[in-house]
Amino acid sequence: MSGNRIARALVGVLVGAVLGLAEVVLLCVALLLHPVPAVRPAAERIVNRLTALERARLNTCFDHETTGRPGRAGRRYLAVRALFGLLSGYGCAAGLFLGGLLLFGGLWNLAGGRARAVPVNLPGVRLVTSDGILGVTGGTVVLALTVLGILAAAAVERRLADHFLGPGTRELMRRRIAELTATRSGVVRAVDDERRRIERDLHDGVQQRGVALAMLLGRARGNPDPARTSALVEEAYAESRRLLDELRSVAWRIYPTALDELGLRTALAGVAERTQVPVTVHYGLVGRPASAIETALYFVAREAITNAVKHAGAREILVVVTEDERTVSVAISDDGAGGADPSGGGLSGLARRVLALDGTFDVHSPPGGPTRVVATLPKDAPCG
Repeated sequence: MSGNRIARALVGVLVGAVLGLAEVVLLCVALLLHPVPAVRPAAERIVNRLTALERARLNTCFDHETTGRPGRAGRRYLAVRALFGLLSGYGCAAGLFLGGLLLFGGLWNLAGGRARAVPVNLPGVRLVTSDGILGVTGGTVVLALTVLGILAAAAVERRLADHFLGPGTRELMRRRIAELTATRSGVVRAVDDERRRIERDLHDGVQQRGVALAMLLGRARGNPDPARTSALVEEAYAESRRLLDELRSVAWRIYPTALDELGLRTALAGVAERTQVPVTVHYGLVGRPASAIETALYFVAREAITNAVKHAGAREILVVVTEDERTVSVAISDDGAGGADPSGGGLSGLARRVLALDGTFDVHSPPGGPTRVVATLPKDAPCG
């Protein structure tokens, strides 16, 4: 750690001690004036100015910024920080004075040749040294401990500011970078899971029907009986229709064209029509959200409906799409058996998709039901 940073931290702690003393006095005055309506604004101004001074000290001495507003949190912060500032400032000043005194006294004795022999008896070790060397050693140790105390006090100062006044811009940026890194890897996993699901659909459905169709046509081509050949051709025709239906179903599960062409309302209506149990859709959006947001809402609703039918044995499903000034939400409720695991493959993939768009994803599914899945997303898709 650079000496400049340590020096600034020392200045910050010592200035904080002086400010702490002033804050104790001014806070007492502000508390006395606060019940009086006529002087209450003046008391609030005192708190705000003290908080502004603390912000400037944190930024200048500790390279730490805060983004919160003063208010009651500012008063609580000033009270706690004033007490901590007095204690830490006193401890650092005492450590510097004692360490400097020992170091200077030891060097003075060594330089003047007035050092006296001092026996040092330790378990198994017997040494003879001088009081000058002991002074230099003790002073160095005390100063080193004082430096560590200064750095610890600076760390506590930053923690207190974050707790009461909100994290700084650097901390917010660090959290945002960590969030984007996590959601990016989550999206990659979600895409891989989706690819594996598509491969299973093609292998278990489309490929098997294609094999059956080829076998029927092969049998028809090699059969000498015209009547049997005609029957095999009819079976092949029926199998080809089922194959086409399976292909359309897989394509619809991957991405429905109605979502782009006609919007979320029509796409959800298509899901309700294809579902084996009654699905009621309440659509409350005035306009169309951003494409990425609309797609995420659709897949959340579709996956939740599929899970409710396949795993929970639901008899009735309700889908509610709402909006406010900044967000859009989709809530899917069912009367199934409940017990849905949010960490399962389908729901965790949906959570990663929603989090990648700065949204929130919540699953409430106690054993025995009912289950409620809610996804809330901003109306505008994030840029990165």
